[in-house]
Parts: sequence; C-alpha cells; structure tokens
Amino acid sequence: MAGGLLSARAGRGAERDVRAKSTPTDLVSEADHSSERAIRELLARRRPRDGFVGEEQGGAEAGDSGLQWVVDPLDGTVNYLFGIPQWCVSVAVRDGERTLAGAVYDPNRDELFTATCESAPMLARGESAERLDRSDAPSECVELSKAMLATGFAYDARVRAAQAQVLARAAPRVRDIRRFGSAALDLAWTAAGRFDAYFERSVKQWDIAAGALLCERAGLSVLELPVHPNLPWGILVAPPALAEPLMELVGGP
Repeated sequence: MAGGLLSARAGRGAERDVRAKSTPTDLVSEADHSSERAIRELLARRRPRDGFVGEEQGGAEAGDSGLQWVVDPLDGTVNYLFGIPQWCVSVAVRDGERTLAGAVYDPNRDELFTATCESAPMLARGESAERLDRSDAPSECVELSKAMLATGFAYDARVRAAQAQVLARAAPRVRDIRRFGSAALDLAWTAAGRFDAYFERSVKQWDIAAGALLCERAGLSVLELPVHPNLPWGILVAPPALAEPLMELVGGP
C-alpha cells in the first residue's frame, strides 16, 4: 500500500514540497507524510489499541494493547527526491521487551524482506519467496580484508567529519565500503548476504527496528556502537567471527 503510493509519486515533482528537518541536508517531503498517514490509518482500523511511533509526524502513541508499531514511511528520502531507486518502507512491531516482527519493502525491486522473532527471515519477490540464510551466501566472510561493508553518514557536519576519519582508517583494511543512503535497506541486504557487515551512527529506532530483527534472525551479531565525542550511538551488524575485529576498527574515533 505505502510502497505503491510512493512509487506512484516518484518522478512526479515530489521534490516541490520539501523541507529540512534537523539540518539543511535532512529532508522530508509530502511523500513521507502521505506514506505515514496511509500506514497510520490502516493500523488504526485493524489494530486500534496498539501504539505507534513514526518518523515524520512526531510523538509516540502509547496504546493500551502492549504492542507498538515502529514505522519509517520512506527510508532514503534524499534518494527518492533525486530519483535514485534506493529507498524503502520499514515497519516493525514490538512489545515492551523485544521486536516481534518486521518488514522492509523495496518497491523499486518488488522485494519484501520479513522476519519474526521466532522464524527465519524471508525474501519475497512477486509470487516467489525464499528463506534468507547467511550460510547460503556466496561466502560467509570471516576475514576483515575480504569483507564488503555498508555504512551511512549522519546529517550533522561535525559527526560526518568524525565519521570520515573512521572510514579513512577502515577503508584500507576491508575489501570495500558502500554507502547507499537507506539504513533499513542496508540492513535487509546484510541479512540477505549482499553485504558482509553494516555499521552506522545517528540511526533512529524507525531506521533499524525491522532491519535489525532481519539480521538477528539471519544469524548475525547485532551490537551497539559506543558513544564518543562527535560519534553518537549507533549499530553494528556482522557475522560472529567479524563482530569483534570490526568493532575494534570502527567502534571508536
């Protein structure tokens, strides 16, 4: 539903109604708001007692069912506005202790990544579906020098400068690093084995709620990046054999 709405608006002047949020580079469009409204309205009809937290309309609705939906209605807004087909919709539901289920939908490739806290992640394309298992990836990477990493940058200029120093240190030590601009898709692709590992700071709960569950259920380690000056909290996802050496490489200034 939300994916179809966004696809219909893409390339039709969505950039005409754009404003900045936290910084001049942190953009939001009417497409973001329309997608979130559509998801909110659907959940209000089907799950009226559940809570809701979304990126765009501010505040969290607590609800009284014990469940809360965590939604990024358009992850990769800048890509969307520039016509770059790397954006998605991310939806997760959680109780007071953990994320119970999550979905990341990529309308451009018609790929739906899903997982629950009790099942393996799945990838559906049209009428077909496959189980995501990192043991089925081309190679389960166990060496940093062979690792393909994904990452992202914060919107704050000071944080970006600090991140650049981390990247300068990491780049010679790994196979390569990709920055595609959608945290939720980066996580989904890591769960699918398209990346070996992923790390990013300044991410919000709606960016990572569904994707982190996908990676966890795919057998990956999901860790927190510690806070340092100009390096906010973040997330690191990697195969267990890479988690510690990668944390040593990118976890500090």
